[in-house]
Amino acid sequence: MTASIIQNIFNALQWGSFYSLIALGYTLVYGVLLLINFAHGDIFMVGAYISFFVATFLLGGYAFGPPFGLPGWMVLGLTIPLTMILTSVVGVTLERVAYRPLRRKGANRLYVVITALMCGIILENGNLAILGASRKSYPELVDKVVYTFGSITVTNLKIGVILSSILVFAILQFIITKTKIGMAMRAISYDKFAVPLMGIPIDTIIVFTFVLGSSLAGFAGILFALSYPVLDPFMGALIGWKAFIAAVVGGIGDIRGAFLGGFLLGFVEIGVVAFFPSTYRDLIAFTILLIILCIKPTGLFGVAKTTKV
Repeated sequence: MTASIIQNIFNALQWGSFYSLIALGYTLVYGVLLLINFAHGDIFMVGAYISFFVATFLLGGYAFGPPFGLPGWMVLGLTIPLTMILTSVVGVTLERVAYRPLRRKGANRLYVVITALMCGIILENGNLAILGASRKSYPELVDKVVYTFGSITVTNLKIGVILSSILVFAILQFIITKTKIGMAMRAISYDKFAVPLMGIPIDTIIVFTFVLGSSLAGFAGILFALSYPVLDPFMGALIGWKAFIAAVVGGIGDIRGAFLGGFLLGFVEIGVVAFFPSTYRDLIAFTILLIILCIKPTGLFGVAKTTKV
């Protein structure tokens, strides 16, 4: 019984890591712009595909690639930063093309949300049109090592996913709380009209926010593809919605809430599967999250805001 509980804890921590990394991107953009970037789940999908092509290229899988394939550990070390950079370019492009014109025209936030939904659909169907409906098999970059403690088994990859998410959160927390650009992000979330009067380039800060959020989604895409090495164009839809709900439950706009909300959702889902048929997972898990929101509508770390008129 104890071994089963510990095994489920590791599984929950792994899934919570995926949700948390994606939820951090949601909450960063919302905290600065009060914009719910519903295309963020599909940016996660794009990041997974970008990492697939980068890794395959570095392994020597294409005729125009390196003359010799690089070892897996080196490919992974190069794939992570390249994927994060390229995925952030996708996020910044969406901000520049889709969101910035609406923001400058003072469009109602409802239209921005609709635009975000359309951007997600474009990314999904663009992938489908260009690459086809066939799934991609992600290359094995890390030799899987299974550690056994009695009846408990855990892989090096699972441990790496969990530790990576914690490290990313620590770095992000430092950026937001200890750096000048993090202070500027918090200032914009507090009063975006007064910030430009103080000489802070608001567009630069917004672009940096999308760079951070999109690169986190790309990193989550790499970790997910390494753990579950089958990619399809719609892989980001459901996990993106779940990560958004996790961010809301944790208190959207607060990175601590988004991080812990992702792990909370992971524990709830794995806990449900441990005691009920897997078909009940989403039903029971989201019922529990709904009850939490009914008790605390602003989320676990959210604070009710008052609007001055």
